[in-house]
Amino acid sequence: MRIALVGCGAVTQAVYVPLLSRRRDLFEVSAVCDLSRTLADAVGDRLGAARRYTSVSDMLADGGFEAVVMLASGSHGETVRQAMNAGYAVLCEKPLALTRAEVAALPEGRLMVGYMKQYDPAVRRAEELLAELGGPEVIRSVEVSVLHPSGESQLAFANLTQARDVDAGLLASLRAQESALVSQALGESAPESVRSLYGVAMGSICHDLSLLRRFTGSPTEISYVETWGPAPGSIEISGPLPVRGRFTIRWHYLEDYPAYRETVTIHHEKGSLELVFPSPYLMNAPTTLTVVSDAESRRHWREVTEAFEVQLAAFHAFVNDGKPPLTDAGGGLEDIVTAQRIAARYAVLHDLPIGGEAV
Repeated sequence: MRIALVGCGAVTQAVYVPLLSRRRDLFEVSAVCDLSRTLADAVGDRLGAARRYTSVSDMLADGGFEAVVMLASGSHGETVRQAMNAGYAVLCEKPLALTRAEVAALPEGRLMVGYMKQYDPAVRRAEELLAELGGPEVIRSVEVSVLHPSGESQLAFANLTQARDVDAGLLASLRAQESALVSQALGESAPESVRSLYGVAMGSICHDLSLLRRFTGSPTEISYVETWGPAPGSIEISGPLPVRGRFTIRWHYLEDYPAYRETVTIHHEKGSLELVFPSPYLMNAPTTLTVVSDAESRRHWREVTEAFEVQLAAFHAFVNDGKPPLTDAGGGLEDIVTAQRIAARYAVLHDLPIGGEAV
């Protein structure tokens, strides 16, 4: 399947380039696009893509591919809309968008939102075991802990090509557009503390929201939100699950922490299912599923199959065979709504202004 890549930054270079290089049985990269011609050339050289662009509109107009893989940073709503209007299937890295309005503006078409942790073999195994136990009805609580060191430390091994050729005025314009979207989501008067919280929810905690959505359904009520420490700092979120039990998410940005670590634990009446995720940038580093059951027995389950690779294969099956993705536009919208509920609850608890869609 011929594809085009939009965005040639850190995730593309560290994850997608090596995966697409070894999955030439599924994909041929026909075109790449980035604001930086340096990055477009670097990724194009590694993947053998002859056509390199700095304009998404130009790339879509020229065509020569069947699908678009959207990997640029920030909100993807407008570029996804353009690609779908042009008739292309789209795999869009999270977040799909920053506002509900962007999702509402998307046309009918083939769209898959990329939450690779949903495709992790350990997560799929945990889903199977939870179903055997009785599903969301048996859950007492879901507890999430994220220890997040700097992105630079997580990517130090990757020898990334850096972009130094993008016009400063263009970057400033794009940041202003992004800020305007956040204002649309939270209101013009939302203070920086609320905007920062929303940014973390949409950029990182959304992975945990997507797992809650798979295991239990999206939370419809947020009871408590607190933040502390210098931004992005530490964040605590809790509330009832939609069927039974409660959830807690504790997310900590720790600049110099030795390694990324994310733990998602499902407690039920007869034991626990614990998932421990390594840094997402380490290819084929397995997630460990620990099953605690009767007589305090513990079973560990690991598989080195790469979640990002399974996700890419699922996109291929979606486009060619019509197999539905785990997250479509509706799922992406659910996570936006939940993130806005988190921001709104924090504002209410701290007597801060909130407006926009979050109201």
